Amino acid sequence: MGEYPLWRDVQNMADKKILISPVTRIEGHAQVTILLNDDDTVKEALFKVTDFRGFEKFTEGRPFYEMPSITSRACGICPVSHLLASAKACDQIVGIDPPKTAVKLRRLMHMGQLIQSHALNFFHLSSPDLLLGFDSNPAQRNIFGLIEREPELAIRGIRLRKFGQDIIEKVAGRKIHSSEWIQPGGVNWPLTQERADYLRGNLPEALDATQKTLDLYTQMLDGLQEEVASFGCFPTYYMGLVTPDGGLEHYDGNLRIIDPNGATAVECLDPARYRDFIGEAVESWSYMKFPYFRNIGYPGGVYRVGPLARLNIASHCGTPLADEALKGFKKLDKNRPVQSTFHYHYARLIEMLFCIENVKRLLADSDIQSEHITSKAFVNNPEGIGIAEAPRGTLIHHYKVDTQGMVTWNNMIIATEHNNIAYNMALTQVAKKYIKAHELQEGMLNRVEAVIRAFDPCLSCATHTLGSMPLDVQLIAANGTLLDRKIR
Repeated sequence: MGEYPLWRDVQNMADKKILISPVTRIEGHAQVTILLNDDDTVKEALFKVTDFRGFEKFTEGRPFYEMPSITSRACGICPVSHLLASAKACDQIVGIDPPKTAVKLRRLMHMGQLIQSHALNFFHLSSPDLLLGFDSNPAQRNIFGLIEREPELAIRGIRLRKFGQDIIEKVAGRKIHSSEWIQPGGVNWPLTQERADYLRGNLPEALDATQKTLDLYTQMLDGLQEEVASFGCFPTYYMGLVTPDGGLEHYDGNLRIIDPNGATAVECLDPARYRDFIGEAVESWSYMKFPYFRNIGYPGGVYRVGPLARLNIASHCGTPLADEALKGFKKLDKNRPVQSTFHYHYARLIEMLFCIENVKRLLADSDIQSEHITSKAFVNNPEGIGIAEAPRGTLIHHYKVDTQGMVTWNNMIIATEHNNIAYNMALTQVAKKYIKAHELQEGMLNRVEAVIRAFDPCLSCATHTLGSMPLDVQLIAANGTLLDRKIR
């Protein structure tokens, strides 16, 4: 993957730096530190996650069946993905497979999760840059400015996100944190005729809105080629779940890793073997772990997950409209994976199309309203691993329990964490192209933030680390002078 520096002892790096704090229009809290050379050119940029939550430790001692409810509270944006990964781990602990209708309902809820999350990122967080301009007035470069300039598009985004949230609510009872619906071995209540009919009635509008937005994005690409070429455009490995025949998958399947040329590096029939391929590193300056591909090592084993990765590793989507859109996506980089982080936006829109087509298919399934939705059991296995594709990438929940079902160990690799090394590489690439320290302009800094928005990190989920919790306490006088500093 090429040489990339180990970021050691950041506190003692060069004093010359540019700090972007906080990074805006993302989920969670982070800052970017751009380190400068003596001649004020950019040396490198660091993505620093500044909050800490620690779900892996405080869940120890809790009953395993509480884990879906607890871990889904990591975030209000993608709680469904945590519910599913956690429930799948608990399914393994009890040693039973949920009834087929329960699996279909879980999938249906997950389609709603993907639709609402992708709509949030594209329309609310990223569209102001894409449609109003990266150098436009920051007072207008936001959702309110978008509503004023492109009211039809803004309403389309609001309606699409609502449709995704409606799916979650109609299936599981609540739009956010609907943990009382899911349980190890299945779900707690079926889908009623009334709620199914409501979703069917809203499908045409959602499908039309997604197709129009995808058409708009592809038309805009010619004017965005500079950003495409510089927003984290570099070769990496890619990872995600695929169906047994290599298709796009979000709930279950094989774990596939491809190399920068598109060749399969790992095709794992059992995703529970993830630790054979994924290592986890830490750095002293961030509360987010740095997963890496073990075959290459750290930090060279860079891989990406999420919409871009899922479309790169998949041979097809499996639904007519999404398959047609995928052909256009694959043409962006012929004979190899699409490398530009900027195209996470493109991949997100194709996934939304795929999800809406899948919602239609699931709602037409003869079993979708069956009342056979759960299988009862208790602890039959001391360990469970659940893996699902969250909107932002592969999500892993791994629990160990005692004979009474109490959690003794918990490891969670959050989708956002898999991209952590790539964030820093992408930031460095963008900063080196756009940052001119002697003539610093707001639009330069916005492009640095925009590459992070393209990844769409969910930092509340991802603030976990291994080992010690580094602490940097600074005492600063009213005039800005550093009086004292203690680092642990």
